[in-house]
Amino acid sequence: MSATTIRPLRLAVVIGSTRQGRFGPTVADWFVRQAALRDTLAVETVDTGRIDLPSTFGAATDDPALAEATATLGRADAFVVVTPEYNHSYPGTLKNLIDLHHTQWQAKPVGFVSYGGISGGLRAVEHLRPVFAELHAVTVRDSVAFPNPWPRFDPTGTLLDPDAAETAAATMLDQLTWWAEALRTARTTHPYGK
Repeated sequence: MSATTIRPLRLAVVIGSTRQGRFGPTVADWFVRQAALRDTLAVETVDTGRIDLPSTFGAATDDPALAEATATLGRADAFVVVTPEYNHSYPGTLKNLIDLHHTQWQAKPVGFVSYGGISGGLRAVEHLRPVFAELHAVTVRDSVAFPNPWPRFDPTGTLLDPDAAETAAATMLDQLTWWAEALRTARTTHPYGK
């Protein structure tokens, strides 16, 4: 099969913040633009701020945005989670979205873009890694972190000094793409868990 007949990898970018005045969409939009530069990726976004997530695990919801998010996660070959750091961890709404799904994450790679105070959200990322391991997902080593990100972006969402962040994003996307291709092939030839 030639490279031109291989379908692009489907990348779901998950925005984890729902707070009023959240900065997550700014960071996510920047990352989506980085990922969109690669013609091997087809990027979709899942925004927890636009989904009516049930407040109790297992509770019924008829929100079409949740159904759409479930479908997006299910067809994805890879994920990037954009998360702030709240109280040395990640948002509860993000955990809720993760826990509402199971097979959608299995045997797929996950990368991280984080932001926050001086740590740049890295403590949130470290809390997410074992959660995804429990869901049989593979987290990539490198991530993108934005310490104190608010003055680093202009009002249009453009990163003012992009070199280091673009380099970090490229490294993470290289790792994510490698794992996504390998695991897509593995899932096709030998479905996970069977």
